[in-house]
Formats: sequence, structure tokens, C-alpha cells
Amino acid sequence: MAVTMQEKDPENVVAEEESPIEQVRLTVSNDDDPSVPVWTFRMWFLGLLSCALLSFLNTFFSYRAEPLVITMITVQVATLPLGRIMARVLPTRKFKIRSWEFTLNPGPFNMKEHVLISIFANAGSAFGNGPAYAVGIVDITKAFYFRNISFLAGWILVIATQVLGYGWAGIMRKYVVDPAEMWWPSSLVQVSLFRALHEKEEGKSSRGKFFLVVLACSFIWYIVPGFLFPTLSSLSLLCLAFPKSVLAQQIGSGMHGLGIFSFTFDWATIASYLSSPLVYPFFSIVNVIVGYVAIVYILIPFSYWGLNLYNAKNFPLFSADLFNAQGQVYNITAIVNDKFELDKVSYAKHGHIHLSMFFAVTYGLNFAAVVATLTQVALFNGKEIYQRFRATFKGKPDIHTRLMMKYKDIPNWWFYITLALSLALSLVLCIFMKDQVQLSWWGLLLAAFLALIFTLPISIITATTNMSPGLNVITEYIIGMIIPGYPIANVCFKTFGYMSMSQAVSFLQDFKLGHYMKVPPRSMFIVQLIGTILGGTINMGVAWWLLNSIKHICQPDLLPPNSPWTCNSDRVFFDASVIWGLVGPKRIFWGDYIALNWFFVGGAVAPILVWVLHKTFPSQSWIKLINIPVLLGATAAMPPATTLNFNSWIFFGIMFNFVIFRYRKKWWQRYNYVLSAALDAGVALMGVVLFFCLSLENVNFSWWGTGGEYCHLATCPTAKGIFVDGCPFT
Repeated sequence: MAVTMQEKDPENVVAEEESPIEQVRLTVSNDDDPSVPVWTFRMWFLGLLSCALLSFLNTFFSYRAEPLVITMITVQVATLPLGRIMARVLPTRKFKIRSWEFTLNPGPFNMKEHVLISIFANAGSAFGNGPAYAVGIVDITKAFYFRNISFLAGWILVIATQVLGYGWAGIMRKYVVDPAEMWWPSSLVQVSLFRALHEKEEGKSSRGKFFLVVLACSFIWYIVPGFLFPTLSSLSLLCLAFPKSVLAQQIGSGMHGLGIFSFTFDWATIASYLSSPLVYPFFSIVNVIVGYVAIVYILIPFSYWGLNLYNAKNFPLFSADLFNAQGQVYNITAIVNDKFELDKVSYAKHGHIHLSMFFAVTYGLNFAAVVATLTQVALFNGKEIYQRFRATFKGKPDIHTRLMMKYKDIPNWWFYITLALSLALSLVLCIFMKDQVQLSWWGLLLAAFLALIFTLPISIITATTNMSPGLNVITEYIIGMIIPGYPIANVCFKTFGYMSMSQAVSFLQDFKLGHYMKVPPRSMFIVQLIGTILGGTINMGVAWWLLNSIKHICQPDLLPPNSPWTCNSDRVFFDASVIWGLVGPKRIFWGDYIALNWFFVGGAVAPILVWVLHKTFPSQSWIKLINIPVLLGATAAMPPATTLNFNSWIFFGIMFNFVIFRYRKKWWQRYNYVLSAALDAGVALMGVVLFFCLSLENVNFSWWGTGGEYCHLATCPTAKGIFVDGCPFT
């Protein structure tokens, strides 16, 4: 029998037992049936298959000029009919091995099986990030620095960094999964989709039918911007109107400028980097808007055109490349010696590395956001965390937490053993293979300590705002100050520190999904762990195959024309290894860009000001919604994200999570998250079809609509006397 809140307490149902979050009340069911089987042959078969396929595809696509991340939503759609077919055709006969009895077909394909299959798939896509982050270390070592790293060292890097965070997650779980206030907005998309696919609804307006209609429309439409008319992905009116004006194109380009009067008709562009705007709560969107407008449309133009700060006009307005003083792209390979260290003589000859104005400011804001994360959580959530640490939930749990108490919880020693084994494996790497990774054992332990400190505050921010500040820059900064000149040591330290924290947050987010769907916790843990190990192994295998089989991979100047194997994402990873590892922050951020260190102070102070305002005017509830880490980190995804991504994301976020949420709440309740999932799934499915049916066969054609946004001058410097090929000389 299903257990419901009404059956549990029919006379005294109190409001406190319901979720205090309106979006959760509107989306998540208060029912549960503990007798539903989840540990089935169907779950294992489809889960392992999905994990393997997504691991392969996401790694394969990650090297392309336009990488495509296939997420768990695609698997959710594809495995539903497969699961139902298996429920019809598999034998129902029961098998018995000693006292253990089982069957291949325990009955209808159910929602909890489907959830576990999707969790398997999510692990295969590195929780929506594509391939495992550590694969980038192998990529830049072999394809950018042209050095050797063994398959074993690469595999340990991938597995250890992916699994290490599970230990942190186990320690933090009671604080960010069970409390109703930690509602993890993106999990509601999955909840809504699962209910739409499984729950029977009458009438033409059922969510399942709505999902299929939108999925079909999204699938069909994506062939237009994805193949037939790519210019629709980024259409700039100012660039078309002023084809010879650098200023107009800097203002109008959505890819390399401010994006004024730039539009997109491509959902992949709208949802890339920041994910679907339909998922984010409106107060989070407002924080992003305030931070984004202040940075992109006030601070950057004033610094570039007004102050010419750091000789900004010598370089493009918006670029992630590294430059010399003359505005030319820096020749990195010329400053690396035979020992894989900085050649100081050559560096002195070539001069200092310079950053574009936007790139420099982005780093400063990242400094501020990381410090603000600690201050914000300490001030606004510190008391609650302390109380939970001492009382371990003396207060009343909401309905979902109470229903989950019927299942066996995960023993803490599961997490501790996972943490100990992954840490031991990492130490083996840093002690016995140090010549390949450059990182010492003490560096590994320091990275793990940083991850442990930041996991809780960043989990809280993600659980309440759907924004997740990263540790990538602060970890690079710390190890770069301690041991400059070692690029691989730097990225390894970053990966152990940043990714173990990120994996912990992703693990906790999936646990919240299981919490909402009433999936037994032990099943969730086992599926996530196995999926992560399988996915990471396939990630490494595919990467190794591509790096050793495609000639000149990741080298655009040597690849054939229109070759897709340009590795744009790894280029950013490589540039970071140069800035923080090879050259080091002492030469850059304690040299020409020393003023950016004041952002650390600003990030620490800003949440205090908001907290003082909140205490001074307690009746003004909106003050508490000012989230400084989100505001400061609004542009953290830029680059590679662009103003076009942000402008379109903000527009749709306001439309759905303010206008429709306020004035058409019933429609929003039924269809908002289903619409988001259907748009994502349609684009992903058509992206796969286009690649395997057209790109692999080199099917293409050329006309005006395939020429991009026509803003070729947007990347030009504007200082007098600086000449760059393809740009007007002033």
C-alpha cells in the first residue's frame, strides 16, 4: 500500500509537514509505495548500457569545435519504451539460488527503476558535465605540451578525482539533503519529467503528450540552426548593418562583444553553459541579472573605452586567449623547456603574458565569489548548520523526509571506506608516478582539505539558488603561489580540489532527486559509485583512442580545413595551466595585475553589508534574497559563455519564472519543467543524428546562412599602432 501524508495523520495534518518551498509543493508527490521493486534486471541492464553509451558519446563529442553534452534527460526518454518492452517480453519465471529467489520480470516497469537508470546515465555524463574533468589533463599533456603520460596514470587521475568527493558528500548529506529548505531546483525538472512519463493523466493536455509534442518540435527545429541555417544561432543586427565598423561589431557581436541587438533561435545556445533558464528560481535570476549588467554593461565598457585599463585596447574586448604586449597571440610552446618547466630566459625574451580586459576582470570576480561563498553561508546559514550539527534535526521533518525514514539509511562507513580507498589510490599516483603528474603527496592532501572546507557552503548555495560557485581558480592560485613553473602539477591540484568538491555536490543533488522520488538510499549510492567508475574508465579509453589515432588532434593550424577535432574546451584548460602553473600567479597577479587581489577583500566584505542591511530592516524580506556569491559569480561561465548566451537565458528566465509563474501558475505547475526537459531532449537527439548521419559523412554546403554571425572585426584591438591580421590598422 502506498503511504501518504493523509493516511499517516488524517486528523492532524499540519502545514509544517508540507515542504515550505512552493515549487516543491507544486511538483513533488506526497505519495510513496515502499513495495515497488528497484533492484531489477531491467534496471541493471539499461542502467549499465546507458552509462556506457553516454560516457562514450560525451567524450567523443568533447573534442569537437562545437562540443555536445548528452545528459540524462535523453536517457530518460529513450529508456522508457525499452523498459516497458522488457516488462512485456522477459520471462516472469522465478529462479532460486539457495535461499535467494529472483525473477527477470517482477512486473510493470516502474518509476523508481527509471530513476536509477537515469542516475546511472548521469554518472556516465559526469553529472551533466560531459566527460570526466581529469581527462583534460591527459589531453593537454599529450596534445598541447606534447609530453607523455601513461594510460594507468590517466585512469587513476580520472577515477580518483571522480570518486573522492563521495566521502565529502557522506559527511555533508544530513545538512543538504534531508532539510526541506535545501530544495535543489534542478532536481524538480527530473521529478516533473518522471511524473509526466509515468503517471496516467486523462485528456489531450496530459504532461506526457505535451512532452512528446514539444520533443518532436524541438527535434525537428534543431536541424535548422544545427545544419541548414547556422547563422540563426547567433544573428547580430549591428554586425550586418555595419560590416566595416570595429566599434559596432564589438557592441553588437553576441559571440565576441556586448551582444546588443543580437538574437538566437537555437535552444542549444540559450541553454548552454548556464543550462535551462526554466529551472532557476526567479530570485536567483535577478541576482544574475544585477551582476551581469553591472559587469558587462557598466564595468567592462568603462574600463575598456574609458580608462583603457591594463592597455585593454591593445587586445580584443572579449577573449580567453593569451597575448603579448603587441596584441598578438602568445607563443606558449616557446617558453617551455625540456624539463617541462618555464624557460625563464625565453620568457624574458618574449615578454609578459597579457589578458583581455574581460578575462582579467573575470578572474578578479572569481576571487571575490569564492571568499564571498564562505562569508555568505556563515552569516545567513551558519546558525542553522550549527543547530543541525548539535541537534541532528530536532525540528519536524517535512513529508518527504518522513517517508524516506522507512528505508534503510546508508551506513557512514560506506562513505568513509570510499573516501579512504580513493585517497589511497591518489597517494599512489602522487608518490610512485610523480614524474608524470608533478604533484607531491602533500599537495594532494592540501587539495583534499580545500575541497572538504568548501563542499558544505557551495552545496547550500547550489541547493537554494541552482548556482554553483567553483573552486577552479582559487585552487590554481594557491598551488601556483606555492610551486610555480609546473603546469601539470597545477591542473592536478585543481582537479583534486575542485572536482572532488564538484562531484560531492553532484552526488548530493542526485541524492535529493532520489529523496523526492522515494528511492532507497543504498540503491542510489551503489548505482552512483558503479556508474562513476564505469563512466570514468570509458572516458579515459575513448580519450586515449582519439589522442593516438587522429593526427594533429587539437591543433587547428595543422588539421585539414573544416576538421571538427579542434578541442576548444581543452584550449581554455591549457591556457589556465599556463597562467597559473607554467608562468605562475606571482608573475601575473602579483605583477601587472596585482590590483585584482583586492577582489578577495571585496568578496569577504560584501555579504557582511547585506547581512547588516537584513538585520537593520528585518521586515524587508527581499534583502535576504541578495546572494553575493551568485551576483559576483554571475559571469563565471564567461568565457567560454558569451553575452548571447546570457541575454537569451535572462529573457526566457524572466518570461517563465516571473511572468508565467505569477500569472499562469497552474500552467507553470503542470508544464514548466516538462517543457524544459523536452526542449533539451529534442536538441540532444537531433544533435546525435546530425553528427552520425551528416558530419561523419562530410555532408555540408555553403551559403549566406552558414557563415556565422558576420562579426569578424569584433575580435580586433582598437589601440593605435597595434596591427593584427584581418583587422584595420589605426
